[in-house]
Amino acid sequence: MREIVLDTETTGFEPSEGHRIVEIGAVELFNHMPTGRTYHQYINPQRAMPREAFEVHGLGDDFLRDKPVFKAIGQAFLDFIEDAPLVIHNAAFDVKFLNAELGWAGFPTLRPDCAIDTLLIARQKFPGAPASLDALCRRFGIDNSAREKHGALLDSEILAEVYLELIGGRQPDFGLNVSAAVSGPSDGGTSDWRAYPRPERLPGRLTETETAAHEAFVQGLGGDAIWRKRA
Repeated sequence: MREIVLDTETTGFEPSEGHRIVEIGAVELFNHMPTGRTYHQYINPQRAMPREAFEVHGLGDDFLRDKPVFKAIGQAFLDFIEDAPLVIHNAAFDVKFLNAELGWAGFPTLRPDCAIDTLLIARQKFPGAPASLDALCRRFGIDNSAREKHGALLDSEILAEVYLELIGGRQPDFGLNVSAAVSGPSDGGTSDWRAYPRPERLPGRLTETETAAHEAFVQGLGGDAIWRKRA
């Protein structure tokens, strides 16, 4: 399964008030593992940057002036995400801005159910606990020391690690469905992988001395020792 972990930076909180996206960062996952493919783009918002927003991400007017406008990069963005589910922290915010920009530029907008919201997952999993990206990094021991300011690509890379922890670790399915995902399911969505016994039993790793010592230990426990009951 392909997923895209995504983050944006903007000039403010509401596209309806004229605010725009200034940066998009995204990381590709396949079967919950990073593939190494990323998408990163700075965008000229065609408006002045408010001081409050600049203090969050550090992207100013001079830096963004020669960057492409959203209409010039919209198709490349859509080509990268394709129809994969998006993994976003506080998804309503980013999807609202992405759909505003896509609509203004004449591109198809994203589906209402396009995103997995890690903020909601965190709040459900840890009720009452702080659920910001920084708080979740502290909870899971994820290094976010490079995050002096918000940055879309860095934040999406950190969010990918947080997401994998939220759903049970870096490889929750142990990779057993990779072949099925690549070649296609053979029976309506389940993998054909199964465990088989070894043709030959692995040789024991205990020495004769260790075996004798263990037997002497068990003898000292009496007839009710659990090792004797399971022998």
